[in-house]
Amino acid sequence: MGMTLSGALNACSSPPLLPFTKDTPTLMLVSAQQAGVTDERARFREIYCAVLETRAKVLPDYRPCEKALTRVGAEPASTGKPVDLGPSRRHLIVGFVPGLGWECFSAWLNVTGSVSSYLAQFGYDARLIEVRGLASTEENARRIRDAVLAMPVTAGERRLVLIGYSKGAPDLLEAIVSYPEIRPYLAAVVSAAGAVGGSPLANGARESQADLLQHFPGARCKSDEKAVASLRTDVRQRWLAQHPLPREVSYYSLVTYPDPDHISRMLHGSYEKLSKVDARNDSQLIFYDEVIPGSTLVGYVNADHWALAVPIDRSHPWITAMFVTENAYPREALLEALLRFVEEDLENAVSK
Repeated sequence: MGMTLSGALNACSSPPLLPFTKDTPTLMLVSAQQAGVTDERARFREIYCAVLETRAKVLPDYRPCEKALTRVGAEPASTGKPVDLGPSRRHLIVGFVPGLGWECFSAWLNVTGSVSSYLAQFGYDARLIEVRGLASTEENARRIRDAVLAMPVTAGERRLVLIGYSKGAPDLLEAIVSYPEIRPYLAAVVSAAGAVGGSPLANGARESQADLLQHFPGARCKSDEKAVASLRTDVRQRWLAQHPLPREVSYYSLVTYPDPDHISRMLHGSYEKLSKVDARNDSQLIFYDEVIPGSTLVGYVNADHWALAVPIDRSHPWITAMFVTENAYPREALLEALLRFVEEDLENAVSK
């Protein structure tokens, strides 16, 4: 009877998120140092904490630094260096590449541009790079290339920082590899909760599920039926294995690593499903799949996948109260700290 019951339960269970296959690049899970990743979490923590405490009374969604970041393992010791919160010396231009479906629901979100206007007072020129919400990485890479070449920056100045959120990260990496003409403009590339290694959730998902976003209120997106496929783990891992990233660009990884009680109620289902592979996830991505190989690890953010960059709490408080319960996060402070860290790191590299 026990064997029969066990067999029945196994037959009813869902298929594994990472199915058995022999068609895979050679992979291994190693420490950050062994993967060629530089751990600079301590310095970023110093900068982020300084920004949070200085702006506590003027920015929304304040939280103490210890609750804004997640300490994972043995974090390097603090540097003790002062933090400069003055104007940007490089006057960096920042291009944000959004994730899956942004084009479909951005009108509903009613984003006010508070982040761009906030960063402008420090000399940062922040703008959105418009990519298709339901398109392949190849299609969006072409759009990123066109957007970069249209920006007010001269080749060789290297003042442009591109930040890829979620699917925006692989779109961005595809553009850098496929279009070498944009590289002379780039100072840095950042993965912010980026689907660099893909997501196991995409492995069993269908394009038709993502296509439902076309019916979102105010949606203006069309699908090329390739968006979900480009997020599958085998696709992303094979792409990384076959496309070494150009060395003349600096890479950074900002990873979401929330405490389980910081996952919004609406995201509990995907968090639990992904936890069958690894509970160290943000409801959409496992933490190690967010890191660009050979990059600088900036920090682990105590926020779920949506809280990092999808500000539902700012425009739909009743939905936040009932469903997206952990969406509030000090995004303006986080982005200021990120840009100050990148700028300082780039200047240190030049001085060396």
